[in-house]
Amino acid sequence: MAKIVVLGAGGWGTALGVMAHRAGNDVTLWSPFEQEIEEIREHSEHRKLLPGVAVDQSIDLTTDISCVKDADLVIIVVPSFAVKSTCEQMRPYLKNNALLAIAAKGIDEKNYCCFSEIVEKELPSARVTVLSGPSHAEEVGRGIPTSVVSASKDVKAAQEVQDILMNPTFRIYSSEDVVGVQLGGALKNVIALCAGICDGLQMGDNTKAALMTRGLAEIKRLGLAMGAKAETFSGLSGMGDLIVTCGSMHSRNRRAGILIGQGQNPEKAVKSIGTVEGYYVLKTAYALAKQKGVEMPITNACYQICFEGQSPRDAIAELMGRPKKHEQSQ
Repeated sequence: MAKIVVLGAGGWGTALGVMAHRAGNDVTLWSPFEQEIEEIREHSEHRKLLPGVAVDQSIDLTTDISCVKDADLVIIVVPSFAVKSTCEQMRPYLKNNALLAIAAKGIDEKNYCCFSEIVEKELPSARVTVLSGPSHAEEVGRGIPTSVVSASKDVKAAQEVQDILMNPTFRIYSSEDVVGVQLGGALKNVIALCAGICDGLQMGDNTKAALMTRGLAEIKRLGLAMGAKAETFSGLSGMGDLIVTCGSMHSRNRRAGILIGQGQNPEKAVKSIGTVEGYYVLKTAYALAKQKGVEMPITNACYQICFEGQSPRDAIAELMGRPKKHEQSQ
């Protein structure tokens, strides 16, 4: 039995805590919001973000971040904008050589880098891993079989996360491609937003299949420019996460896209859904593509729709009318 602390009691954090507890671990679930903790404690579930998934009373619920001091594994599942500040808060309490797993998905919007770089800078003595893959909180919390990837520059650290968290309903593969695993998890949200737009426009299966395939191609191009391995994008944190996020109504990115495709203002559509990571990472992805000189036409089209007022139908027409090229060309 391992002592696990999950930082972030949203839907994904709660699901990971429930899953880890179900596997026989001692779990503490932390939130900076007292009201969130009290509501979970009162109802034994996160009614707002993960209704119907029981949170066992033996899971410790707290707002005291010093809970990380004796943890065998700390899982960071806070929203993307809170990764750095959460690391700053836990720094005084974290033991040397602590094992961390970043389960938040995104790209730092100020430094245009992966979250692992932020965590390594803020917590230099920690062993940092990332956890990503096709894993809706609603399904992980209910014990539906799921497979993800644990990646780290330190192979032993990635394997230790496997040893601690892997169980009959949560299978983990290891990887050394920290950059590729994180970029796949972040950028697929942009493509899922586009998939929702296509659904809102009542486009067909052909359209979505083309979108997903070409979307993955441009994610891979940016990944290679940033030092990732090509094969990572054919795996769980690339293709796998893209499939599940583009095809499911669990996906807030897809749901927001549907509203945009139906004619709603993008900003209002996002606000009506809640946290839509694809919308927030879009500006960063757009800027990174320009910085690295990488062609990302779908990301560019999504940016024009969300921030420049272009109509979705016009954006699709422009994509379809681009000059002919070889499928494998860069």
